[in-house]
Amino acid sequence: MGLQRSDVTIIHPDLGIGGAERLIIDVALALQSRGHRVTIYTSHRDKAHCFDEARDGTLDVRVRGNTIFPAHICGRLHILMAALRQLHLTVSLLGELGTRETPEAATTTTDDEDDRDDIFIVDQLPACVPFLKSFGRPRPSRRQRILFYCHFPDQLLARRDEGGSLLRLAKVLYRFPFDWFEGWAMSASDRVVANSRFSRGVVRDVFGSDRLGDVEVVYPCVDMDPGVPVPEKAEEDPLWGGKKILLSINRFERKKDMGLAIRAYNGLGAEKRKGTRLVIAGGYDNRVHENVHYHQELNELATSLGLKTATSRTVLSALSIPENIDVLFLLSVPTAFKDTLLAQAKLLLYTPINEHFGIVPVEAMRVGLPVLASNTGGPLETIVEGETGWLRDAHADEEWTAVMDKALYGLSQEDLQRMALAGKNRAQQEFSLTAMGDRLEEEIATMLKAERRPFNGWQQVFVILALVGALLAVMAAVLLRVL
Repeated sequence: MGLQRSDVTIIHPDLGIGGAERLIIDVALALQSRGHRVTIYTSHRDKAHCFDEARDGTLDVRVRGNTIFPAHICGRLHILMAALRQLHLTVSLLGELGTRETPEAATTTTDDEDDRDDIFIVDQLPACVPFLKSFGRPRPSRRQRILFYCHFPDQLLARRDEGGSLLRLAKVLYRFPFDWFEGWAMSASDRVVANSRFSRGVVRDVFGSDRLGDVEVVYPCVDMDPGVPVPEKAEEDPLWGGKKILLSINRFERKKDMGLAIRAYNGLGAEKRKGTRLVIAGGYDNRVHENVHYHQELNELATSLGLKTATSRTVLSALSIPENIDVLFLLSVPTAFKDTLLAQAKLLLYTPINEHFGIVPVEAMRVGLPVLASNTGGPLETIVEGETGWLRDAHADEEWTAVMDKALYGLSQEDLQRMALAGKNRAQQEFSLTAMGDRLEEEIATMLKAERRPFNGWQQVFVILALVGALLAVMAAVLLRVL
């Protein structure tokens, strides 16, 4: 017997196109498919730059908290503005929930709706959690619980080592209240889950187990029927005349270390590179300086090694590049073409170290593509050594070169078929939408069986508001003086 149907309200900062957004869309789809009534609240959604389900009516998406505070001030204060926008959203949300409690609304409520519990799912930013806990009164005859889905502690993602000593000190002082607030706000939730065992370990180290209780894992998922080309179609219409493709997919960021793929590919030598191509595809935005500069660095690295390179921004230009190109950079590759690359590649190279989870290796296994990844972080949980791929030291280029050689020339057709089947089965069993839905319902059921986690922090809410207000005033004064 499944979990009783609930009213699920999801709060997510920005419904753009990224891994966190894909995850929260899948959370909504998994629960909605099981009869739960799901509503997503966000402070930003650009219908020209979001996933289809967030704009085509598949999901009920409501934009709130975007009319008072900007996303940033002169390119600064992102975390402060994000918190203030979420608090503004929360005020609107609580007001809308309050209208459901009026006598007029109650007269139109069905027996089925009376039985529904209220579940809040918050991810990325926990600023709203204490306010939901303190001021979100449970509706009559209903239970109310708050689940926080932690991707990774925000305080570990913030950059504090840029600029001179005074600027670094200013960043430390600026971040200090937010770092404290993050753990305190998360502790107001009734249950915390993480996207991998690796992330869970980091969360426990940063915030402590006593503060957050038992942190369990709910893995992200992939669409098991994405419409990628079947093997027969790939053989009839191969990319680039049937070249053997080594594929790397990641955002163009230095921490993704895609230079490792280039160095290891160069290690194959000219003879074994014949008839092959390294394709480096990923998220790229001209407005993001790191994307622009890192692409230039990667291109310079490849050319310094004697590799011929090309860069394409469209599928049409990518398909028409010269035969002698060794390394092809694809900037912001469309989903459909990414799926085609995954279906026709010989090996996925996943280079980041200590990636929180890493959805791309799962996308590769979904279509039967073996994966070579760093033996750290999330890939330790997704890839099975020798069965669905290989895990190697990201500081040992020669180990990566050896696996590339094996994937290109050292495996029989039977070996390839065995790995493909193992990858597909693992993706289906552990990382499908069904598997995610099962885990979410288990965590919600566990929350509902327990009492609400005690939280007597409403006095601190006002203290935090005062501190944030004072900090905002100081920062505004500094910016006005600078400008």
